[in-house]
Parts: sequence; C-alpha cells; structure tokens
Amino acid sequence: MVSPNIDNELCDQVLITLRKIVRAIDIHSRKLVKDYGLTVPQLIILKELKANGTISVGDLAKNIDLTHATVTSILDRLVKLEYVERTRSDTDRRRVYVEISKKGIDIVETTPPLLQERFIDEFHRLQNWEQTLILSTLQRIAFMMDAKNIDAAPLLLNEPIFEQEENISKNEENKNYIHLFGDDLKNQYRS
Repeated sequence: MVSPNIDNELCDQVLITLRKIVRAIDIHSRKLVKDYGLTVPQLIILKELKANGTISVGDLAKNIDLTHATVTSILDRLVKLEYVERTRSDTDRRRVYVEISKKGIDIVETTPPLLQERFIDEFHRLQNWEQTLILSTLQRIAFMMDAKNIDAAPLLLNEPIFEQEENISKNEENKNYIHLFGDDLKNQYRS
C-alpha cells in the first residue's frame, strides 16, 4: 500500500502541473492581446485566411472548428481593424467571402507562433504510443474534473471566445472613456 504522504505529494505534483498548463495558456493569451491587440481566435482566423486566401465564412468556420456565428462575430472585429475584407458573392448575395488584407498579413507575420502550434509540433515528434498515452491520461483527467461532456474546439484559450472578444471591446471603451474624461479616471477603469 502507498503511504498517504506519497499519495498527497503525487497529487500535488499533478495539480501543480495542471496549473502550469493553465498559466501557460493564460500568459500566452494575455501577451498576444497586450503586444498585438489580438485574441487567439482572431489570430487563428488570420492565419487560416493567410494560408487559404479568399474563402466563404462557412468554410472558414469548418476549417477552424468554430460555429458560423462565432466566426462572424470575430470577423466583425477583424474587419473593423482592417485586417480582413468581406465581399458578397455576385451570384448568391447570401454567401459572404473573406480574405486577409495587407495589414492583416503584416500583423500575422509579426506575431509569435500560437501556443497550440508549438504543442502540435512537439506532439508530432512523439512516438505513437506516447501520443496515445497523453490522450488517454488527459481524457481521464477531464473525466475526473467532470469536464468530459464540455464541448470544446481544438484551441488553447484562457477563457471562452466571446469573453475574449468582449474584454477587448471593454478595454477599448475604457481607454476611450479615460481619454475623453481625463487621467483622474485611469485608476478606476484599469483592467
């Protein structure tokens, strides 16, 4: 029988490792927003558009495994930032196409690789049995944390996609408000 102290030490190490993963995702996401003004989903969309050229919104959503509505919401912001251009089909006005702009290409080329891209590269270097072991272990952890039925896209994010978009919008509104009403409000509206 394993002593309770060893059991607790192992459990602590597992929890510490899980926390490190969560923190790495959080730090990467925050740095991307702070340094480039982009969320992870926005950058994923820009990279997908850079790789594929003009594409319908529906096909883009399928390619990156997000809902059409989510992609449309993210595209609204990217269009506003002039990173993406939208056009309607000449033959079917319901069909909308998007493509990355020159400004979008420039920002993509300056951003660091996504955390998930690094993970995917490292994962593919592993032997098949190691990949299977990692998957099995993570599925078991998800079960243990009652997360087995939570729907998730293959994106490493620190918060839900809509919250990331809303937080950026709120931060911009706060900055505009502070700009309009003076420096004395800075401390009140810092995020």
